[in-house]
Amino acid sequence: MNDAKHLSEKIAAFCAATGVPGVVAGVHHAGEQVRVAHGVANTATGAAMRADTGFLFGSITKVMTTMLVLRQVERGVLDLDAPVVRYLPEFRLATPGAAERIQVRHLLSHTSGIDADLFFPDAAGPGALQAYVERLGRECGSLFEPGRHVSYSNGGMIVAGRLLEVVTGRPYHALLEEEIFAATGLADACTGAEKAVRRPTAVGHFADPATGEVRPTGMFMLPATWGPAGATPIGTVEDLLTLGRVHLAGGVSPAGRRVLSAASVARMATVTHDMGTPGTTPVGLGWLVRSMGATTVLTMTGASPGGIAVLAVVPEHDLVLAAYGNDGRALELLDDLLLDLVGQFTEVPAPSFTRQDLDLAGYAGTYRSNQLRIDVRADGGELVEQVTYEPADDDQERVFTGFVGGPFTAPPQRYVPVGAGLFAPAGIPLAGLPSYYLVSYHDDAAYRCSGGRMTRRTPV
Repeated sequence: MNDAKHLSEKIAAFCAATGVPGVVAGVHHAGEQVRVAHGVANTATGAAMRADTGFLFGSITKVMTTMLVLRQVERGVLDLDAPVVRYLPEFRLATPGAAERIQVRHLLSHTSGIDADLFFPDAAGPGALQAYVERLGRECGSLFEPGRHVSYSNGGMIVAGRLLEVVTGRPYHALLEEEIFAATGLADACTGAEKAVRRPTAVGHFADPATGEVRPTGMFMLPATWGPAGATPIGTVEDLLTLGRVHLAGGVSPAGRRVLSAASVARMATVTHDMGTPGTTPVGLGWLVRSMGATTVLTMTGASPGGIAVLAVVPEHDLVLAAYGNDGRALELLDDLLLDLVGQFTEVPAPSFTRQDLDLAGYAGTYRSNQLRIDVRADGGELVEQVTYEPADDDQERVFTGFVGGPFTAPPQRYVPVGAGLFAPAGIPLAGLPSYYLVSYHDDAAYRCSGGRMTRRTPV
């Protein structure tokens, strides 16, 4: 799979079959490296996707934000077990007393309970993260007690970014550029569109649901308020391979510079929370810790408006995969590339699920998180779910609409039970079904989880 010809052929076949405009990918294995590119980076200009084309890192940035926090832990500035408010006194949530119970480590392990996954306040400049935290305290509450559950948390990482600004006295983007990009050797990485336009850069695309025709995104990146969660950093496959190699080498960059201690690298890769369901990957600090057969894979996927990236590190086999597709449908390909790579070293059993006959009445109800409502009812041995986006204001609706490529509409979706509290979409073959399709319910159906994100049952 690390053969360039095979990699190119697999990517080209996928793009031809799906209409995804372009993909760039790179593999590092045992001292050897290949990079391949296919298609176009921007259908509006016809610019080719190249091996050195830049792209938005998306949530892969969360790995870097975590590294920045751990560098401060190593210096004795931060304590992972301390409450966030010790260092960031202005941190509050709309749920009284909730913020005071959140520890620094909760921000990095997606266990803070901060209910802000779709919270998109738009601000720019040096005060962007401060503005985010101020609004968070007025508009967002808590989904659960810190440490109780895993719920993928953009808000937690953004609070971590603001925490870094306060304890260092430096803007987040400057910390990222100096202590990660420069220290690690990410030669082409930057933190804004004004720098990215100086070199080849891909833009995301969306496919028309009716015609399948793809068009470039109308919003290149999310607001600067989301910087530490992944909104603004841009770089190349080479940059991500370099970052991944730091985690292969116990915190030392390919150039021989120590970026993190070996203990911090190990801490990031150690499972801190496991929900015990196949639909939610166990988490470390910054990384998702995925078991593939007998092999542990550190992964992070990064979504951007109309684009999807992945970074996967396999320490046991000295392996790194970095890839980007400028259409969200490329997620299927990126996952397949990883399966093929890891499958060279160990057997990775295909997931298998069987429909079960269960009493579903207890799952019916309304589940909510910030700006999201999911109405669930039982019907004929299946669950029927209706997802509704409820924007808090016009500003947030504008950002969310740009992120998903147009007004959000979701027809009712039927799910079949495949285990206690575990459901798969109806009409899709259960053999080999990727885990990201699954929906799970927790705490006697007090919580619903999809895509690693929790919603809480509430009165109608």
